[in-house]
Amino acid sequence: MSGVRLSADVGGTFTDTAVFDPRNGEIRYGKTLTTPRVLIEGVRTGVEKADTQFADTALFLHGTTVAINTVLERSGARTAILTTRGFRDIYEIGRVNRPDAYNLFFRKHEPLVSRALRFEVDERLSSDGDVLVPLNEDQVGRIAEALAEMGIEAIAILFLHSYRDPRHEIRAREIVAQRCPGVFVTASHELSQEYREFERTSTVAANAYVGPRVKSYLNGFTDFLDSSGFPGSFLVVQSTGGLYTADRARSECIRMLESGPAAGLIGSRALCRQMELPNAIAFDMGGTTAKAGVIHDYEVLMTGSSMIGGYETGLPVQIPMIDIQEVGTGGGSIARLTPGGGLRVGPRSAGADPGPICYGLGGSEPTVTDANLLLGRLSATQFLGGEMPLDTQAAERGLKEKVADPLALTVTEAAEGILRIATTTMAHVVRRVTTERGLDAADFSMFAYGGAGPLHATMVARELQIDRVIIPNSPGHFSAFGMLMSDFRHDEVRSWFRQLRTIEFDDMEAIFADMEEAGRKAIETGGVSMAGVAVSRAADMRYVGQEHAVTADLPAALFETQDMQGIKAAFDAVHAVRYGYSSPDEPAEIVSLRSSVSGVMAKPAQTAIGAGAEDPPPAALRETRPVFFGSAGAYVDTPVFERSALLAGNRIAGPALVEEYASTTVIHPGDLLSVDRHGNLVIVIGRAAS
Repeated sequence: MSGVRLSADVGGTFTDTAVFDPRNGEIRYGKTLTTPRVLIEGVRTGVEKADTQFADTALFLHGTTVAINTVLERSGARTAILTTRGFRDIYEIGRVNRPDAYNLFFRKHEPLVSRALRFEVDERLSSDGDVLVPLNEDQVGRIAEALAEMGIEAIAILFLHSYRDPRHEIRAREIVAQRCPGVFVTASHELSQEYREFERTSTVAANAYVGPRVKSYLNGFTDFLDSSGFPGSFLVVQSTGGLYTADRARSECIRMLESGPAAGLIGSRALCRQMELPNAIAFDMGGTTAKAGVIHDYEVLMTGSSMIGGYETGLPVQIPMIDIQEVGTGGGSIARLTPGGGLRVGPRSAGADPGPICYGLGGSEPTVTDANLLLGRLSATQFLGGEMPLDTQAAERGLKEKVADPLALTVTEAAEGILRIATTTMAHVVRRVTTERGLDAADFSMFAYGGAGPLHATMVARELQIDRVIIPNSPGHFSAFGMLMSDFRHDEVRSWFRQLRTIEFDDMEAIFADMEEAGRKAIETGGVSMAGVAVSRAADMRYVGQEHAVTADLPAALFETQDMQGIKAAFDAVHAVRYGYSSPDEPAEIVSLRSSVSGVMAKPAQTAIGAGAEDPPPAALRETRPVFFGSAGAYVDTPVFERSALLAGNRIAGPALVEEYASTTVIHPGDLLSVDRHGNLVIVIGRAAS
């Protein structure tokens, strides 16, 4: 690849860019405030800060929150659903699951498509894919014409058992597209070939709902790239952490729900392999949200479905994706008083416009960033390398007026309270990706990144009894860096109900071969240079009589030796981790088969930094300033170090701060920081320090 590889992660507060030049191995970064009204402007500015231009770029990788934000904000297209007669209300009925039986304030999920815009069609397939009622094509045509007259912007098609045979959906899609030119049309089999009609309905409805906005967004990017002389390929990050073409992203928009956060997990996995660290929690705290995911045995933990907006009131999306949990607690999260007089932090955020009070851009609500500034953890003169001075006095006035005075607290007490509440909230999101999987967070190390991640990581680690926190290089740009470590990827899933004892390996091999052929064809369309192809297999399995399944990875060796007992043992092991027990003597069955085909791309090399003595070089010490630590109950004179001046082998005992362009790392009293040979900051937490 002759040109550079460029990645851009558009977040709710900041836009991050990373540039990798394969000719010299150099990586450069840029960071700027996100420009909500015209998002491409933030990307353009970030690219300029990274000292590159689109005309010199061979590959542009992009992660964005536009899809997830459209769902969460309920700002999508006016959408209609066509479904099998008798199943109009499946989207509203959903599941009877009630996450909290005694919660009097529980709210049922609200569909993205109202009942009045769900239309029934005469057609029906059996669960085996046989036609019971032929598709009424005239009826589909009449409905489509009526929807066109109503000004519907998007149409989702979901017919019963189409995962077995999509013929009715394919034909209905052709008719609708012909009668409704310009309308976004999507069918469920294009996104999911698994059973569970409610989840499939919810998935295709969400894809239609975000489709017009995402398509317009990507078209705008394509037009901008064309006008900038961009000669390369435009790829988008999927929620799996893999890449797919912008053309495919325009139609399968729902696959990019967690594109930015997913890239951070891919970057964390690369560091795990580099550091020979098999298990780690990835903790990403930006300006708007905090996210967490898990790397276990050097692999990112995946899920076959997720709840958009949270389990209690969210809507399911049934696609392969990294298991990422998210909470509305970021640097820009607003601290406010509830009607009962309690202090709450998030989920509302000041975002990039107007931003926290201290940004001086018109914000009037105190935020987590304002609290960090008032406690001395952020420098008023060195934020973003000094490009963005912070207004300490304005932050103090706002915090005093909105929080401290109403609660009869000092400004310091109020600021410390905001951080403690934020810490507890973020610890809960880590538990959701560990404890709920049968994993103990205390058994893992934590990678912390995002602009605000290093500020809070050691507090979250203490809450979870995690012994070690690792701050990677350039944590404020880490998701953009993770995109450079991503591969082109295609996932296929097929529902296939078989008890293990009845399975013929040739039958299962034929299904995997078919999925893998589709995957290989898909990655060939990427138009980019690849170093090779990697294939992985998995199966959703359960004990006979169970309702829910777990996913077991199936190594290639099991198929080479046709080891059915090995497949059963792999399932038993996963079940034991998730639920605390397994039943090796009980019969098991397969529910779905999963295949992932990746076009492996060349990765930036992780270079070593210069070695030094145990004590940091004198030039690394920037200043000493008072910083408040809750464990000390007072402001403590704290040394502040410049990260770029630290050398491998340096050790720093807390309290201390380590500042860099887009982030600040806090080392609490009792903690011990050391710099490894690649420049990562490894912090041993209090009780574990020696």
